[in-house]
Parts: sequence; C-alpha cells; structure tokens
Amino acid sequence: MIISIIGVGLLGGSFALGLKEKYPHIKFIGVDNSVVNQKIALAKGIVDEITSLEEALKIAELNVLATPVDVITTMLPYMLDNIPAGKTIMDLGSTKEQICQLVDNHLNRSQFVAVHPMSGIENSGPGAAFKELLINKNVIICDKEKSHPDSLGLVEVFLRDVGMKIHYMTPVEHDLHLAYVSHLSHISSFALGLTVLDKEKDEKAIFDMASTGFSSTVRLAKSSPQMWAPIFDQNKANVSKALGDYIELLKKFKDAIDNKDLDTSLSFMNRANDIGRILAGIEKK
Repeated sequence: MIISIIGVGLLGGSFALGLKEKYPHIKFIGVDNSVVNQKIALAKGIVDEITSLEEALKIAELNVLATPVDVITTMLPYMLDNIPAGKTIMDLGSTKEQICQLVDNHLNRSQFVAVHPMSGIENSGPGAAFKELLINKNVIICDKEKSHPDSLGLVEVFLRDVGMKIHYMTPVEHDLHLAYVSHLSHISSFALGLTVLDKEKDEKAIFDMASTGFSSTVRLAKSSPQMWAPIFDQNKANVSKALGDYIELLKKFKDAIDNKDLDTSLSFMNRANDIGRILAGIEKK
C-alpha cells in the first residue's frame, strides 16, 4: 500500500510515523512546497520519497491532506476532481463546516473523509513530528454517512492503529465546540503573550520572573500563526461568540477585583475549579 502525506508537518508527519511503527511495509510519499520540509521529512523517515500532488493522486490508496485549512479549501476540490475511483482522501483540518460544505455536492464526495485529530503541540513542522503524538487522543470524524463505507473503514482502521479514540459529529457541532475548547484557548494564549510583551519590555525580567503557571498558560502562543489565522477566519462566527462570552466574564472578574468584592471572586474561582472534573473525564476516555 502507498499513503501520501500532503503537507508534511507535525500532524501529517506524526500520523505517518505512528503508522510506520505498525505497518513497516507501507510506502509513504510526501508532497510539500517547502524544500526544507521535504529534506527533514526524508531525513526523519516520515516519508520514503517526495513526489508531486498529481503523482500522489495516481498511486496512493490514501491521501492525507494535512495542510493549513485555507490550503485545504483550495486543494480538496482539485483533488476530488482528479482522484481515481477506489482511492481515498482524508483531511486533518481543525475546522470542518466550511470544508465539508465546499465539497458536499461533489461527484466524488464519497471518497473523502473529514477528520480532525484532537492532538498537537505548540511546535510545528516535520521536525516536531513524533510517533507517539496521537496515542490515546480523541479524533473527530464529521459527516461519516457521506463517506463511502470502504473509505470510512480504511480511515477508521488507521486512526485506531495509531492509538486514537474516534468520535462522530456534524461539522456544525464540531466547529461550535472547538471554538470554545480549542480556538478560544489559542486566542487567549496569543493575547496573554502580547499583553506581557507590550507591558514588559525588559525580556530578562520576563525570563527571571516567569513561573511554570505563566509558561503553561502562554505555551500556545508559540503556535504557528500561518496555521491558526485561517482557522479563526473559517470559524469566525463561533470564535467571535466564544470571545464575547470570555470577554464578558473577564469584565465581571475585573469589576469584582476593582470593587474589592472577594465573595464574587471566590465564587468565580470555585466554579472554575469544576473544570477539573471535566478534564478528569477526558483523561479517562
């Protein structure tokens, strides 16, 4: 079997390395516009060779579209236009509604499986890829009924083989939930990073005084802007609503502090502590 990784970065690269651990006989081919990414992917053994998109579509049984979401919306229709019968495309995009709507009426829609692995780190590119990234992580498949059973089955087998736990959602549900549990956390981290950088010009002071709490909270601010800006744009309605809710609560928190309203501050924090129950449930799944 041949699998192509189109956009050889953190997710696509980790998916390939995880599958190679289980299926050493599978040949992986890479498609990437970056010569640097090509060289790293070959050196790390993520892919066995680099080829063109056209060639990948001809020879690969599974094509993994692992580019930023704005590139996915450009490439996916072209790929469906040119994919031979019996072959499959899966994407790894962090938004789903716009991507799925784009190809809903395509003649070859059934050869596409819409996938979002709920996994990642703040670093990007093939150099950051590692085979354990996806183990015990959740993965969402959207509109599974619109995918051919053979394509869906192939993707499900490989996702389970790299250690992922599969969940199913509609694209609308996916984008709404992700606005709160993923997209908002990234914006918050970017904003916190900017707030500290704008206020504290002495970088040595930041380094000396930053605690582990600050580091963990601002960690996501190191994420790729080229990846996240299109995500915020494609999910702008949900992200804007999530931001509005977050800003409103921040204002209430500020008012409580300004008014020395300790009871309200304590109430907010006690309620927030309940997030531990939800996170514990996520860990057990």
